[in-house]
Formats: sequence, C-alpha cells, structure tokens
Amino acid sequence: MAQSLELLLIQFLMPDNDARRQAEEQIKRLAKDPHVIPALLQHMRTAKTANVRQLSAVLLRKKITGHWMKLSPQVKDSVKSALMESITVEHSPPVRRASANVVSVVAKYAVPAGEWPELLPFLFQCSQSPQEDHREVALILFSSLTETIGEMFRPHLATLQSLFLKSLQDETSTRVRIAALKAVGSFVEFVHDRDEVVMVRELIPSILNVSRQCLANGDEEVAVIAFEIFDELVESPAPLLGSFVVSIVQFSLEVSSSENLETNTRHQAIQIISWLAKYKPKSLVKHKLVVPILQVMCPLLAEASHGDDDDDDLSADRAAAEVIDTMAVNLPRKLVFPPVLEFASIGYQNPNPKYREASVMALGVVSEGCFELMKNKLEDVLRIVLEALKDPEQLVRGAASFALGQFAEHLQPEIVTYYESVLPCILNSIGDASEEVQEKSYYALAAFCENMGEEILPFLGPLMGRLLEALQNNSRNLQETCMSAIGSVAAAAEQAFIPYAEKVLEMMKNFLVLIQDEDLRARARAIELVGIVAMAVGRARMEPILPPFIEAAISGFTLDFSELREYTHGFFSNIAEIMNGGFSQYLPHVVPLAFSSCNLDDGSAVDIDESDGDESVYGFGEVSTDDEAHDERRVRNISIRTGVLDEKAAATQALGLFALHTKSSFIPYFEETMKILTKHAGYFHEDVRLQAIIALKNVLIATESVFPGSNELSAESKHVLDTLMNIYIRTMNEDDDKEVVAQTCTNLAEIIKSSTYVAIESYVPRLVESTLVLLREESACQQLESDSDVDENDAEHDEVLMDAVSDLLPAFARCLVYRFEPVLDRFFQPLMKFAKASRPSEDRTMVVACLAEVAQEMGGPIAKYIDKLMPLVLKELSSSEATNRRNAAFCVGELCKNGGEAALRYYGDILRGLYPLFGEFEVDDAVRDNAAGAVARMIMVQPQSIPLNQVLPVLLKALPLKDDLQESDAVYGCLCNLIGSSKSEVLCLVPEVLRVFGQVIVSPAESPEVKARIGMAFCHLVSLYGDQIHPIMNSLPSQHANALAALLTRS
Repeated sequence: MAQSLELLLIQFLMPDNDARRQAEEQIKRLAKDPHVIPALLQHMRTAKTANVRQLSAVLLRKKITGHWMKLSPQVKDSVKSALMESITVEHSPPVRRASANVVSVVAKYAVPAGEWPELLPFLFQCSQSPQEDHREVALILFSSLTETIGEMFRPHLATLQSLFLKSLQDETSTRVRIAALKAVGSFVEFVHDRDEVVMVRELIPSILNVSRQCLANGDEEVAVIAFEIFDELVESPAPLLGSFVVSIVQFSLEVSSSENLETNTRHQAIQIISWLAKYKPKSLVKHKLVVPILQVMCPLLAEASHGDDDDDDLSADRAAAEVIDTMAVNLPRKLVFPPVLEFASIGYQNPNPKYREASVMALGVVSEGCFELMKNKLEDVLRIVLEALKDPEQLVRGAASFALGQFAEHLQPEIVTYYESVLPCILNSIGDASEEVQEKSYYALAAFCENMGEEILPFLGPLMGRLLEALQNNSRNLQETCMSAIGSVAAAAEQAFIPYAEKVLEMMKNFLVLIQDEDLRARARAIELVGIVAMAVGRARMEPILPPFIEAAISGFTLDFSELREYTHGFFSNIAEIMNGGFSQYLPHVVPLAFSSCNLDDGSAVDIDESDGDESVYGFGEVSTDDEAHDERRVRNISIRTGVLDEKAAATQALGLFALHTKSSFIPYFEETMKILTKHAGYFHEDVRLQAIIALKNVLIATESVFPGSNELSAESKHVLDTLMNIYIRTMNEDDDKEVVAQTCTNLAEIIKSSTYVAIESYVPRLVESTLVLLREESACQQLESDSDVDENDAEHDEVLMDAVSDLLPAFARCLVYRFEPVLDRFFQPLMKFAKASRPSEDRTMVVACLAEVAQEMGGPIAKYIDKLMPLVLKELSSSEATNRRNAAFCVGELCKNGGEAALRYYGDILRGLYPLFGEFEVDDAVRDNAAGAVARMIMVQPQSIPLNQVLPVLLKALPLKDDLQESDAVYGCLCNLIGSSKSEVLCLVPEVLRVFGQVIVSPAESPEVKARIGMAFCHLVSLYGDQIHPIMNSLPSQHANALAALLTRS
C-alpha cells in the first residue's frame, strides 16, 4: 500500500483536475483500511517533498480517529514515537504544524487511557530546547492539545505559566513569542479559580508587549489574540484583574483610536472596554479610568464609517456608542454624565457635522443610565438637542431625533413638562425631507406622547392630520413607525381620540389582510394599534365592531412570523382588559394560541456539521490549511431567535391577563397555565421570566376571586399561592436579573399587604431571610462583580431594585402587625447603611420614605427608633433634592403621629425644619403639601405643644393642597377638628379658613369624604357666628360661596 499511496499523493497534488479527481477516489478507497495509518505515517516522515509530507499528515489526522481502536499496541507505539520524532526533526514549519495536529488527535484517546505518559515530559523538554523550531512547536502543541485534553493540563498550570512567561519574553525569536501568545489564548478558557487567574494575570504585561510588537509588524490577526485572552479574564467569575486593568484599558484605548488598524481589530479593543464596564465596573472606578475612557469613546462617535455596509456593526462609532451606553448603565452616573455633557456642550457647536451628530448622539445614548442627573439638567440638554433638530445636515437632525426619542423614553415624567417646546419641533421633523429623520421623529413622537395626558389635546388635531396623511403616503417602514406614534397619541388622548378612531380602525383593515413576508411587520404594528385604540375608546364603542378584528388577528397565526404573533398576543391582552367577562367567548380560540407560543422551541438554534470532512481535506479540490477541523461533529452556529423570546414573553403576559379579566371562565386553563408559568419563571431569558412573575400574581388574584375562602384560603388559592411563593423566594435569592427581582419584590409587597397573617405565616421566615439578603446586597443579582475593594459608600446600586425591596418593609408591618417589631429589629441596620451621608441622595430618601410608611403601619412601636431616625429626617428636610424634602416632611409627620413622647422633644427642631418648606423659595408644591401634612399630624396628636397662633396662619397660607391630595384627610381633618372644638386660634382665622374651604369644595379632585367633613365644620362655624359669616362669604368668588351655601341646604 505504501508505494501506491505515495504515487496517489503525488498525483493528488498535480494541477490536472482529472488526475486529482482520480487520485481522490483511490485515496478514499484505501483510507477505509487500517493499514493506511502506518503508510501515511511513513510518507509523513520520509517523503522527499514537503507538500507530500504535509498532505500525509493532514490525511493521517483525518483518518486516525476511525482506525485508532483497531490498531495493535505495537502499531500505536510506533505511531506515537514517529510523531514525536517528526515534530523535532522536521524542517518545514507547515509539516511540523500538521504533525502537531495529529499528535493532538491521538492524545485525545491515548492520554486519558494512560497510553502516552511520555508526551508531556517530551513537550516540556522541547520547550526548553535551544532550537527555535522545537520551542515553537512545543507551544503549538500545547495550544492544539487544549482542544482535546485541555483538562489534563490543570495539574500542570503552574509549570505552564512559567513556560508561557519565559516564552512570551523570548528575545531571540518572534515566532516563539507569537506561539506563546496563541498558547495562552488556548489555555485561558480553563482558568476558573483565584489561583489560576493570578497565574494568568502575571502574564498580562508580556501579552501586551507581544501584541504591540505584532501590531507594529502588521500582524493584526495575532495581536487580537490578546483581546481574546482579556475577554476570557474579564468574563471569568474569578476576581483579581487587579491593577492590570489599567494596562489593559490603556492598550485597548490605543488600539481603539488607531484609524490605520483594521475595523475588526479596533472593534475587539472597544469591546474589551465594554465588557469591563459591564463585568468589572468597580475596577474602572477604583483606578480612575472612567474619564480617560470617555475622552476616547466620545470623539469616536464622530468618526466616519468606512468600508461596506457589512462592517457597519463593527464600525468604531457604533461600538463606541455601545461602550458609552454600557458605562452609563453600569457605572456611577456622577462619573459618566459630566464628561459626556461637556463633550456635547462643546461639540454641538463644532463646524464639523460629524461632531455635532456625535454630541447629540452621546446625550441620547446616556439618557437611560444617567436619567436622574439628566433630569436636573434637562433644560440644558434639550437646548442642545432641539437646536440640532434644525441643523442643515441630515445626519445631525437624525441623531437629534434619536436623542429626543431616548429622552422621551427615559426622562419621564419631567420631560413632558416641556411639551410646548418639544412637540412643535417633533411635528416639524415629521415633515423632514429625509426618510431617516422622519422615521426617528415618529419614534420620538411615540415615546414622548406615551406618558402624556390631557396636555396633548391642543396638539391632537395637527398631530393626527400629519400622521394620517403619512400613513397613506409613505413607505412601509415609515408606516410602521407612524402607526407606533398614532398608538402613543391614542393612549395619551383617551376619549378625546374618539373622533379619529373610526378612520384609524378602517385604515388598519387594509394592513390586516397583508400576507407577503415584507409586509408582515406592518401587519403586526396594525394589530397592535387596533388594541391601543380599543383601550382608548373603551368597550362600548369597540365591542360592536370587534369580531372582524379578532378574526383577522387569529388568521395571522397561520403566517410564519413571530413578531406578528407577539403583537397579536398583546392585542388580545388589551381586548381582554377592556372587555373583562365579555372576552370569555374568545378564550377557546386565543388561549390555545398562547399555549402554542409558550411551548415553542427555546429559540436556541444549533447547527451541527454532520459531514465526515473528507471533502475539505486539501479541499479535495483545493489545498486546505493545517487548521482544518477535526473529525468530530462540529457546532457551526449558535444563535438565539430573539423574535421567539419576545413572542413567548407576550404570550406569557397574555395568559396572566386572560385569567385576571375573565376569572371563572378561565378555570379550564388554570392547570396548564400554572405549568407554563412555573417553567417560564426559570427560563433562561429575563424577559420571559419577568412576564411569568407578573402573570403568577394575576393568576393568584383570579383564583382568589373564583375560589373565595371563608376564614382562610381555599385549597385552589393555597396551591397557587404556594407555587408563587416558592418561585418568588427562589427568584429573590437566585435570579441574576435586577428587573426580575425588583418586580418580584413589588408583587410580593402587594400580595403581603392584601393578605392575612394566617395566609402567609408559613412563608414569613423565608421571606424575611430573602429580604435581608437583598438589603445586605448579597443576592445573585447584586453579585455581578466582586473583584474590587471599592468603598461600599461609593458604590451605586440599582435604585429600582432597592426601592422595590424597601416596599416590602411596610407590607410586612401591615400584615404582621405586632409580630413585625422583632422583624424590624433585624432589618433596621442593613437598611440604615443606605442612609449614610456618603451615600447618594436617592439612597437616603429611599430609607426615609420606607420608614415613614413603616411608622404609618406599625404605629406606637416605632417610638423606640425615634432617636436613631430623627437626626437623619431633620437633615433631609433641608436637602437640595425636592424628593428628599418631600419624603422627609411625610416621615417627620408620621413619626410625630406615632412616636408619642419620644417624638415630642423634637417638636421645636421639626417646626424650624419645616418652616422653610412653606416659604417662597420652595418651588415644589408636593413638598409644601407634605409639610402641611406633617404640621397637621403634629397638631392632632400634641395640640398643646404647638404654638397654634404662629403655626396656623402659615399653614392656611399654603392651602389648598395642590399636588399631593393624599394629605387631604390629615390637613383638612386637622382644621375641621380645631373648628369642631372651637379653638380660639382657628376661629380668629375664619376668613382664611373659608377661603380654603371654598376652593376644596369645588375641586373635582377631592374626595366626597373630605368635602363632607368640611361641610360639617362649615355648619359649625355658621352655628357659632350666624349672620357674621355673610360678609366673609360675599368676599369669596361666587362659585365658592355658592358651593359653601349649598352645604347648609343639604345639612
């Protein structure tokens, strides 16, 4: 065989295609015989030409897997010896590398079986050889062996680390340094624990040096291996990148900003910065790297994209935007926003339009993460963006529309107060000559209107005129975004949208019959819009015309388009909400569709290459590289079908809403729904988990409604509650997504508040422990990074999460009643760490608001905490943040109301702290209202301790309440009590009292109960003063005087 095989190998390498094809067929036939192995081995060692030796090695690697177990021990030994000899005596680098690949395949079978003990000592010996070729091939082999027996090297990592360090610093050979870099890149995926990370960490300076040398020599493909190594280290759960993060960032920034390098090289460098911001944010803060990174990333936004559209996703400006976004979300806002605002403030006046575009783009990108700081600078950032909307350059106007949409999405509700200046600008942009600007303007309009109410009414006519025209005369793309904008307008306008509803719904019918693939996204938007319009106009107007829309929605499931199914589930959810029990008739049709979407394949698509690979050896038609894949089946592609995830999330949400709104009609579907929700609560993607958490609560509400217990929960409700509690408690501790955990805590707070102690008693110990874990910031979702010793006082957390956690405390207080006191003892210190002066103002006000509600719920037992709380609350009364002052005023009132004698000694300090909140420098009505509530509570519990003759005039001057009408009971109840008891201090202020009463009586926002109390107090005043009241009444506006007079008639 050996002689004939040699001729065939030579023939295969000929340029004649016919000859090659014949040789290929013969080689395939011979390769089925195990004797081909020694024959190929012989040619790999002795053939005269390097091409034949290389081809022999490649074929040997391909075929030895199938024949290895059939070979005798003697042949196996000869193969192993020949391979080790070949890689040391072979002079041709390609043949050496091909031989090394054969070693890797053989090692996969021989080493674990203990059949090749000589291999590792041999490799270590080669790595110390004075010959450059030997050192290089040893490192190549270490690299390739990781693919087959990587775990076998774990006991030798310390030795390998020394070898890699020495090789990376090999001053005599560039080839050895490059091979060492590749070897480290192969081994880093096996690095997990602390000691292993430390070993690799020590290599970082040498890795950086080799990578820099490769870049200088134009060898970018090798240089980027450094980024692959850093990628593994950054994402490793082990900590301890340590101070080397500075070197990594500096190198990454150098590469990021080098325009002469390949797009992919720069993208990998930028990506490392993004990973560091995501996984190691505290390290960037500790080493003061935030500003240096932004000083490079912000200007990159202004870099013009080069090359084909295919490279757009790798372009430096897009990658830089991703980094800035990631930094804004994961790093302290106070470090990220100022440099970005400075860049934007200077850049938007730059004569270069790319810099003007970059300026507004930067502001849009950071608005999600830096929303609180941006709200405080909203006038400044809006000025920049609205100015950019008028820019002569399309790219600047497009970026401004994008930024405005981001503001509208993330800077709510504050941005709505600027509607008079913003909406006209958006209206103007909708008519822009550029389709791209139009599309982004529709997005901005949709986001802006989503949180508007009656403010939209003056603009409704012009908006709808422009939108309806656009809906008829534009491309599909613009029609889709236009429909989204109409949906937001309808949601804001509510009943005022009725004049436009009929025309919009009629137009939607044209979209709901589209079946071509390119039109299905527009059909999805159309069915979504029908659902939103239905919510706006209500059941009475929608129910008679609903059937054809339901029919069209159901027929869409015959089309294979996940986004259409997703939006249709949302449509059904909206219809269920407005129809309630009337939706029951549709359940047999729509619930199976939701079940089907929920039970779809996970969305992970993995393609396996089933071919045996023969065709790719030297192409069998083309010469291959030595890096051809091994015989094993190969994973070629892993992807996540995000459309399916969104569909699952929408279907999961729909099931919960169907149960909530149709109650008993949903009984046949309860069991299957609970199975799905239980499964989805542990789903791999957070969006699906989030909807499962929400839906579980809705199912519980429905179950309790359908199966009411007498004195305790029914068996059906107990089953659902038990499932829900186990899932929620597990989520609090183990889920790694903060939004999911926050929603879980919010749901739990609502459930606990509405439950009896008996119903939740068995869960209380675990709920308390899980809440403590979150307060101590020790849950899975709070452990994304642990490699830094940053002071906890400088650490920022997710506000939404901690606000939701803090809501649990007053819920426990309400449900546990007297049993809550020992629980609060355990919660108190973990909670109070957020109140330290060094913590952000948002943390402190969270604590104050939480304890105000706790005091409200638990009553007298709060007295033991007064001395620990009052200094904090008094200080917060003078905070520069309105929210902090408001919460402090509410808290101080509740502490006085419930704190008894313990609070009394602070009354003087409290009144001095509250007084400025009634002054002209207090611009926030809600703060003043809460201050009024606090004073009222103090008067009600300790009237003798309050200088009423000084306090009441100030209080009355601040009335009526303007923003926080939850204070009405306390404030007006206090005044009515004083009048009822004929306190002289209030009777001398009757004109001011009646001025207030007149405004409250005519207010549509005040409750009938409040008005009834005022009526009784007014009647008491009339009984005291009789006709003396008339001159005062005559001084009031006629509407107010008449309303008060009507009270006398009714009484």
